Amino acid sequence: MRRRSLILAAVPAGLVTIAGCGDDKSDKSKTSVSESPSAEAPSSVPPPKIVDGPLPAITAGTKFGEKPTVAKGTGEPSDQLAVKTVIAGGGQTVAENDYIQANYLGQIWDTAKVFDNSWDRKTPLVIQLAQGSIIDGWRYALTGKKAGSRVEFSVPPTWGYGKNGNTQAGIKGTDTLVFVVDLQETFNAKSSAKGKAVAQDDAKLPKVGTNTDGSAPSIEVPKVDPPKGLVANYVLEGDGDPVGAQDSVLVQYKGVLWENGKEFDSTYGRKSLTSFGLSQVVKGWAQGLTGKKVGSRVLIVVPPDLGYGDNPPNGSGIGKDSTMVFSVDILAKM
Repeated sequence: MRRRSLILAAVPAGLVTIAGCGDDKSDKSKTSVSESPSAEAPSSVPPPKIVDGPLPAITAGTKFGEKPTVAKGTGEPSDQLAVKTVIAGGGQTVAENDYIQANYLGQIWDTAKVFDNSWDRKTPLVIQLAQGSIIDGWRYALTGKKAGSRVEFSVPPTWGYGKNGNTQAGIKGTDTLVFVVDLQETFNAKSSAKGKAVAQDDAKLPKVGTNTDGSAPSIEVPKVDPPKGLVANYVLEGDGDPVGAQDSVLVQYKGVLWENGKEFDSTYGRKSLTSFGLSQVVKGWAQGLTGKKVGSRVLIVVPPDLGYGDNPPNGSGIGKDSTMVFSVDILAKM
């Protein structure tokens, strides 16, 4: 059984809490099919061949970051995956199972009908390129591309929505789809916040390491009584958008107990990032991250009344009425 993040709030047993062991499905932001190219079920079909074309022309919005206009497809589309790097970026290379942040437009080959685009929502998509999280055409087309690239590709039903199509998006089971994707960033288990270091002057509060090499930061807990209230301070202050109370975020984090400094949970140890909505987590996390900027590392000290109180998750290593200390890297808003 794969261990999932402890920070997610659990509904059973009246816990205002964090879940224990389980699968990772609830770690992912819940996004409707109409708002992203999400997969409906894991695919068992073999990988496609990657071919050069044909692909319709991008007739307007030709620069990276601009909303593109794409011509209708002419002739028969490939029955494989046609992929073209329209603009080559110089950023980090995307690997399968990475999270990506991207703007995109999707339309139907035969009609040029746009069924979805992130530009109009003014919010880029953040999603994991993992089987079952996104349609296979995206996984195969974008793996190996670099951040800063614009990629155009066509996806036949086999690596799209299959024979059933997607009625909500107006996609038939015979439709080949055309996507233009602007890859902004990619994130993996070695990603870190990159903000500016902020002085940690209070001797009565934990000190958090400022390394940005992707390894877990140190957390040094002072041998004094914990604070009674919530603490949420920048360790590294980023320059991204502030996180809203209803937002979902992609994070790296590490949690230790105030009483003995013992680690009880960490994405670094699992070698896997975690994503969640602030409405899903313990109150101390939700309140501590609200208003903090993307790209930041934040020290959060969670008192018992904003954490688990007298009812911690079984097997978590967290005692009753424990004060928890977290280092949280806010990598992206979802």
